[in-house]
Order: sequence, then structure tokens, then C-alpha cells
Amino acid sequence: MTALFALATSLLWGLADFGGGLLTRRIPALTVVVVSQVLAVLVLGAIVLATGAWTEAGPQLWYAVGAGVVGPAAMLAFYKALALGPMGVVSPLGSLGVVVPVSVGLLVGDRPGLLQFAGIGVAILGVVLAGGPELRGAPVQRQAVLLTLVAAFGFGSVMALIAEASTTVTGLFLALFVQRVTNVLVGGGALYASVRRGGRALPEGGTRVVGAALPALAFVGLADVAANGTYAMAAQQGPVTVAAVLASLYPVVTALAARGVLKERLRAVQAAGAGLALVGTVLLATG
Repeated sequence: MTALFALATSLLWGLADFGGGLLTRRIPALTVVVVSQVLAVLVLGAIVLATGAWTEAGPQLWYAVGAGVVGPAAMLAFYKALALGPMGVVSPLGSLGVVVPVSVGLLVGDRPGLLQFAGIGVAILGVVLAGGPELRGAPVQRQAVLLTLVAAFGFGSVMALIAEASTTVTGLFLALFVQRVTNVLVGGGALYASVRRGGRALPEGGTRVVGAALPALAFVGLADVAANGTYAMAAQQGPVTVAAVLASLYPVVTALAARGVLKERLRAVQAAGAGLALVGTVLLATG
């Protein structure tokens, strides 16, 4: 079940990244973050009320608060990077944040088998290769890489924090709700500060454009929430190292979506990286 939940996470994150990247090309990135998370809060709030999850409040929710503080900064940096550079390049580099939860897992005593260790190495190498040789590229590409690495560390930290925020399914609903409320507060504060400094909260076309994009914004917010949930379940049921690496294969989904919808072309090294990532997945799942 660990592999199944972790692969579901990679699918959901990959689609959420693709949708978020498209939206930030016509709506300010902070607005995308805030609106998508507000919509997620509304849905999660209803679930918490319906399941009585609030009764499981406890000190572990501080992990969810921590994830909620780090998450908006990581998402903002990542969406800006996606708007600057090709999705098929930016998204793979974003998954380097897997180093954070993998390190945590090893520190707390996870000891994957030989095949799983091989799978971790192969999958991480594949993800790096899928990013392509962009560090020597144009200034815009270098800026996109820097933003992506900042986002990667943030995403890895969120993975490590949310895995510790609950031990039950209903407790997970509450943890995700607290995380998203914190996301909205932090992201909303950043958006307000940006507007005070002369930044834009609305795209050209105003609220009409945002209104038309609400279904896509809701999908991005809810897919990200669901991915956090499936990752937490994967991390609870099996080694965190395995769950984290499998969940971090989402760039393959984003790259394939960009190839299919936007017709972005992958270099040979990127295609080879995607193939290695899939080989690593097989080794992890069978090890």
C-alpha cells in the first residue's frame, strides 16, 4: 500500500503543478496560491465538520502549522519558476526536495533493502537528468533554477512535517485543514504586502479572469491537498525513504502533461532521465 499511495501522490502533485504552472502564466502567482488554498479550505472545513475530526486536536498539529508556513513560500517560488522556464525542466528539479524526507527517514531508523536502496539512487538520478543541463543557460533559466531549488527545499520540508502531523485518517483531515488555513493566512499576508508595494493582485481582465479560472484553481488546490494526504498515509504505512522517493516522481507526470498539452519537447537526456525514474520506481516497489 505504501507504493500505491506514494504513486498516487506523484500523479496528483504532477497534475497540480501542471495546472498551477498554466494558471500563473495569466494570473499573478500569489493570487493563484491564495485562491486555490481558500477553495481547499472550504472543502476541508466541510469534511472536518462532517467527520468530527476536530476532536483529534493535539500538539502534533504544530507540524501542520509548520507545513502551512513553509508551503506558500515554496509554491510561490515554484509557480514563478514554472512561469519562467519550461515545465519539463523546472518540475524535475523541484523534486530534489526528496532529500529532506529521505534524510529524516534514515535518521529515525528506516533501513530499506538492497533493491530499494538501488531504486532510490536510480530514481533520484533519473529526476536530476530529467531536469536537463540548464545551469549554463540564459539568465532567465538560471533564475528559474534558483527559484526551483528554493521551492524544492520547501516541498521536502512540507513532506517531512505533514507525515508527523497525524496518526489517523480523521486526524489527517484536521491536519490538512490546519495546514491550508495557515497557507491562506501566510499567503494572504504576502499578497497584501505585495499590493502595498505596488504589485498586482488581479490579472489583466480583473475578477472576470479569476472567476473563469475558478474550476482550475479548485482543481490545483484540491489535488495538492489530496497529494499531501496520500503521502502522509504512504509514510505511515511503510518506510519514509521509499514513500518520499516514489512520491517525488511527479515531475514525470508534469513533463508528460507539458509534452501532451503544450507540445514541449524533451531533450534526449531528459527522456533518459524519465526512463531511469520509472526503473527506480519498479525497484522500489518490488524491493
